[in-house]
Amino acid sequence: GPDGAVYVADWYDPRVGGHQDLDNTLSGAIYRVAPKGFKPQVPQLDLASTAGQVAALKSPAVNVRNLGHTRLRAAGAEALPAVRALLEAGDEYLAARAIFLLPHLGEGGVAAAEAVLAGDDARRRLAALRALRRAGRDILKHAATLAADPDPQVRRELATALRDVGFDRARPHLVALAKGFDGVDRTYLEALGIACTGKEAEAYAAIKAGLGVGGDAGSWPPAFAKIAWRLHPDTAAGELKARALAPGLAEADRREAVVALAFIASPAGSNAMLELAAEGAGAAKADALWWLLNNKNHRWAQHGIDSALVGRGIYDPAKVELVAAELPPAVERDYPPAEEILALPADVERGKVAAARCYMCHHIDGVGIDYGPGLTDYGKTQTREVILQSIIDPARDIAHGFDGTTVVTKDGVKVQGRLLSAGDPLIIQSAGGVTQMIPADRVEKKYKIKGESLMMSAAQLGLSAQELADLVAYMKSL
Repeated sequence: GPDGAVYVADWYDPRVGGHQDLDNTLSGAIYRVAPKGFKPQVPQLDLASTAGQVAALKSPAVNVRNLGHTRLRAAGAEALPAVRALLEAGDEYLAARAIFLLPHLGEGGVAAAEAVLAGDDARRRLAALRALRRAGRDILKHAATLAADPDPQVRRELATALRDVGFDRARPHLVALAKGFDGVDRTYLEALGIACTGKEAEAYAAIKAGLGVGGDAGSWPPAFAKIAWRLHPDTAAGELKARALAPGLAEADRREAVVALAFIASPAGSNAMLELAAEGAGAAKADALWWLLNNKNHRWAQHGIDSALVGRGIYDPAKVELVAAELPPAVERDYPPAEEILALPADVERGKVAAARCYMCHHIDGVGIDYGPGLTDYGKTQTREVILQSIIDPARDIAHGFDGTTVVTKDGVKVQGRLLSAGDPLIIQSAGGVTQMIPADRVEKKYKIKGESLMMSAAQLGLSAQELADLVAYMKSL
């Protein structure tokens, strides 16, 4: 607020997740955060004077701050001494506001902003770069220095500024920025991708050469593999396929290469994916088929995927054999109240043993199948009561994207599970991670499962009250 206090709107809800609330009391409050003995007072501003405009710029309220900013900006070079003084005031927030004003205060202000850009403070350099960009000033004359800046925030900002710069002018800076990528920073990678927009093929080749990356795609350095994933030009299709087939590569890295191929819209991408679906192995091969079926009606609609799948012996809808997969019957069991179960002395190691029953559907701490939601981090975000409720009555709170579907074929085969694709064929995954493709012309009916979860309940799993207490303890320990 303009009085200097901070106001926080808050509410209480024991449920975390965003799609169900347990707030039966409708509790809420607005808190004012201020020093002890604080007396709210909105200051009077003299916007006709430079001093009053600077005072408004210092306001904690953004609307008041804007009044000072616009008037100082309109004053131009006349306001420069007062604005420059804020750089030495010892308040970094006020200094940042001053930096964003400088490029608008005549050539002296531009020179002052460029001096900040060459300074020792990384946060101030970042602010100066953004300020000069927004003011429409030429920052390419500083690009060589900025591309080698020791702070990744500054380099990221330069990368986004290169989006609409032609390849010939941007080339050395793109290579320098790529050399600064640590292989982990996702925001840096995305900024580099933005820098290469519209010039991905040329940038890919230049970066590959600049980093000294060899021809063996299976031996790519991790940082370059991420860059290839983000840029995925047509010219990289063969290398991405080779990487997805590389036998000594980690499965996650091979699957990442498959995803990159899937976003190459040209025949180079679809042809490489067809070859991968025919020659590959394991999850990468399965992923390749999934992407072919997923892309065949939009991104690769003109590539003749259906006939290619049949011709290569990858997928022939006329030869598909289906296996029935139905939810187990409900089991009735009366458990003690939640507070009694949670009051039992629990053992984490026993809970880990009990969790083995969950592995056929859930991935927990590196073990299990990705059919239901991953549970490694689940216990960190949920209360013990919510975890227990989800195990005893999973239908009460079904996670987004994990609702069930029933598909009945014309010859009476019933398949229940999680619908991964509603196209042709339908792709449905059942308990244990079993995935089946059902040709659309064989479907008699398809409908959402109401009132039931794909997850087996505690009673269906045969869990006792003590095992439930142990399992909750284990989940909270992860």
